[in-house]
Amino acid sequence: MRILVAEDLYLLREGMVHLLEAYGHEVVATASTGPETLEALLTWRPDVSVVDVRMPPTQSDEGLKAALAARREIPGLPVLILSQHVEQLYARELLADGGGGVGYFLKESVFEADQFVSALERVAAGGTAMDPAVVTSLLTSGSAATSHLARLTDREREVLGLMAEGLSNQAIGQQLFLSESAISKYTTSLFGKLGITDNDTHNRRVLAVLTYLNTTP
Repeated sequence: MRILVAEDLYLLREGMVHLLEAYGHEVVATASTGPETLEALLTWRPDVSVVDVRMPPTQSDEGLKAALAARREIPGLPVLILSQHVEQLYARELLADGGGGVGYFLKESVFEADQFVSALERVAAGGTAMDPAVVTSLLTSGSAATSHLARLTDREREVLGLMAEGLSNQAIGQQLFLSESAISKYTTSLFGKLGITDNDTHNRRVLAVLTYLNTTP
């Protein structure tokens, strides 16, 4: 994969570069500020990018804003966001555009190189890769979300959370020690309760669920 790494901390940026190259991927560019990130995203159009949320010049949300701006110019441009905490407003915007190819991880949750690289590959392929803590924050924010989730059984909530992390029905079944057909039934049921029409694209199902739960007035 051709990868862009946008991170203002030198040691962390270089560490990610060496890690990704060790896995056989090519880092085509790096960036250390928000403006550099946006320019690099639009210039290189990488297969996937790793973008830190807080970057110079403001050290607020420059990286995430750059990623959103790039995806508006290039719909579906794959981006995996790294953050110290969940930026709910921008995370919802990132997920709500329906283009796929998105990921959002908290830095403290990335413990294994294999997990990180696997998430990047999933995002590059047009899928989603969500940190469980991010999913929890998004699914429980706001009274509307609480109301919609109240319709689901505990098991359906569990399946929904794992779906939002980007897991396939087969992977969810393995984690919950259930058959793939059982997971399919739970999926059909929870979509019916949430009023969301299912389709054949797993990624779009996940995005539809997250968008519905977090933007319904």
